[in-house]
Amino acid sequence: MTSSLPNICQTGSHNLITLARWMAGDFSNYQQAFKNPKEYAHIHVFFRPLPFEFFSGIGLYSEQVYDYDLWRPYRQGVHRLVDRGDEIYIENYSLKNALLYAGAARELSILRTITPDCIERRYHCSMIFKREGDRFIGGVEPGNLCLIEKNGCQTYLHSYVEITQNTWVSLDRGLDVNTHEQVWGSAFGPLQFEKRESFAHEVPNIL
Repeated sequence: MTSSLPNICQTGSHNLITLARWMAGDFSNYQQAFKNPKEYAHIHVFFRPLPFEFFSGIGLYSEQVYDYDLWRPYRQGVHRLVDRGDEIYIENYSLKNALLYAGAARELSILRTITPDCIERRYHCSMIFKREGDRFIGGVEPGNLCLIEKNGCQTYLHSYVEITQNTWVSLDRGLDVNTHEQVWGSAFGPLQFEKRESFAHEVPNIL
């Protein structure tokens, strides 16, 4: 797979490696769901590092699943981290036959079956992160062009993510492209995850 963006092997920064290592893990919002079961389901977010050869740099595979159905993720993706100096740009890719790879975040034998031919770029849906002290703050790239259709309504993604070494806070909302009113997403505030297991040691060292 080719790209017009710089080779991150040449531009890898300390911040890029730090963000990748903090992202690499099994995150759970168990505490939030236990305290507010009517408002929040118990969810896991997994980010598992891909081999260096996949992107010739840093890549991650992700799954989001309900705790009661770990083998049926409701969201999967592949992500390529690119250093842009004062920010980290994360390209997002979808899987052409996503359910074939369900569980890949927990089973490396499944993860190894994912190849660059299995994915396609989700244009206008990249994430941009900046370091702010002991955390990274990010969201979907500007333009309101990351489009998602829900129940016959065309929406655009508005997202906010905050990552520390051991926590992940996120709020995804779908806004109507015409009225800009919220169509989907949490009505009770951000999801608050704590890291239960780290996969940081699997992140390739490109520095």
